[in-house]
Amino acid sequence: MAIQAVSKQTQKHWWVNAVLFTSAVLAALSGIYFLYLPTGGFQGGRNPLYNIQILFTRQTWDDLHTWGGLVMILAAIIHFAFHWPWVVSMARRTWNELTGKCGCMNSRGRWNLILNTIVAISFVLTAISGVYFLFIPSGGRAVDAMILFNRTTWDMIHTWSAIVLIATAVIHFVIHWKWATKVTGKMIKMLFPSRLVSQPESILNS
Repeated sequence: MAIQAVSKQTQKHWWVNAVLFTSAVLAALSGIYFLYLPTGGFQGGRNPLYNIQILFTRQTWDDLHTWGGLVMILAAIIHFAFHWPWVVSMARRTWNELTGKCGCMNSRGRWNLILNTIVAISFVLTAISGVYFLFIPSGGRAVDAMILFNRTTWDMIHTWSAIVLIATAVIHFVIHWKWATKVTGKMIKMLFPSRLVSQPESILNS
């Protein structure tokens, strides 16, 4: 059976989305790990969560969160660049809608725009606060750098923007589920083409 061709542009989009999805899952899972198993507080004795290990050590989870987050930021920037014409088009349509020049969007388009806007804003807040924690040391004798906010406020921004990002990104993924499964199926067939092996016909003895 002939393998359906996938355009070069679609292939590029798929690879970027695949990297974005994988890195986002790593960053999200490791983030959830730190959300439910935070440091600080009473470190032992009656604390049932002290020094608990789930699949990996805490340091490994930290590395997964850091590198997953960095790769996610890079992939998201490329993803945004690929969709820049769509962003410009939607910005114009939104402006025309707000100024009453035309009814350019239906209800589905409006909801999609709102969802993508929330994804973008929560991603930017998550990324900026994540980079803050990456480059600003803590613990020991380190003094709070107080860049715009104190460290506690940055932590709250990172936590809640990440929660919103995960929730809206899941909805975004569900909306584009058909495209993802369709193109992924074609890419798998293209990357791992099935080889038809001719089997000799069995000779039936009467």
